[in-house]
Amino acid sequence: MQNSAGDFTIRDLRPPRVERLVRAGLPRARVVEIEPFSEGLRNTNCKVRLEAPAMWVVLRIYEHHPSLCQKEVDLMRLVGGAVPVPEVIHAAPGGFEDLPPFVVMRYVEGITLRELRRSGDAEAIAQAARSAGEALAAIGRAVFEKPGWLGPGPAVGAPLLEGADPLPRFVDLCLPRLPADLRRRTHDFVWSHAAEMANMAADTRLVHGDFNGRNLIVCRTSIAAVIDWEFAISGSPLNDIGNFLRYERAARPRFEPHFSDGYAAGGGRLQYDWRRLARLADLVAVCESLTHEHLPADAAAELVELVRATLWYCDPAEF
Repeated sequence: MQNSAGDFTIRDLRPPRVERLVRAGLPRARVVEIEPFSEGLRNTNCKVRLEAPAMWVVLRIYEHHPSLCQKEVDLMRLVGGAVPVPEVIHAAPGGFEDLPPFVVMRYVEGITLRELRRSGDAEAIAQAARSAGEALAAIGRAVFEKPGWLGPGPAVGAPLLEGADPLPRFVDLCLPRLPADLRRRTHDFVWSHAAEMANMAADTRLVHGDFNGRNLIVCRTSIAAVIDWEFAISGSPLNDIGNFLRYERAARPRFEPHFSDGYAAGGGRLQYDWRRLARLADLVAVCESLTHEHLPADAAAELVELVRATLWYCDPAEF
């Protein structure tokens, strides 16, 4: 895979190239071990062990869009006093010589919340879910002057969609990717909730944009770091709540009521029907995901099932 910055091959993580990037911020560092992270579709991430100084760092190389490097660094600086985020050791948002934008961060010990959930340790999961709620409440305390996409600064750029009723209209754009039997029902559903969606679209709080188990690092039973801020927007926290609870089932809860208790304890405000509104907000994200190119058939089927579950007000199927 080629990047616009010279002929640097992003997926080539040979020690000399990794060491060259790390030394931009730590001039005397010597790389002794590299562990690529398997997750992450848009950027390359690897864990790097250094000698002198003896430490682990994370090297994150931005493949998708160069502005995302500065955006993420600025957002982590904005919330760093209240939200656990990795320490940025060095950032090169403009690239380095012929190399693309990258950031070197101190490695945060722990596992992802997704890994913890798979362990089946109910007590640890409950405590981590509460901590996640507290972290999300802290994220939402950052407020911007208007809703829209966030860029470097962080500054609000263009709205999510120009004009009135942006969320129902956006879902309508996604309808061709739904099975025929769902298109009319989904259209009718979102337009019947247009007023509620307008309130969501007018909110101006910081939204992480991908707040789920993959991007929450847990140390023992607390959130040690919230990572991957590239999808952050100015909008409604209901987007993050819906994302986090996307696979939660009333019949067999894992994160609730611990997550919402933590959110309230952290100062977050929840309406009486917040769970329904969060699912409504997440429906937009699920429909958007259906438009991604090269979407595997099993992933598409899972997303369609989530749409059905929202429209029928039922638990999603087991995945």
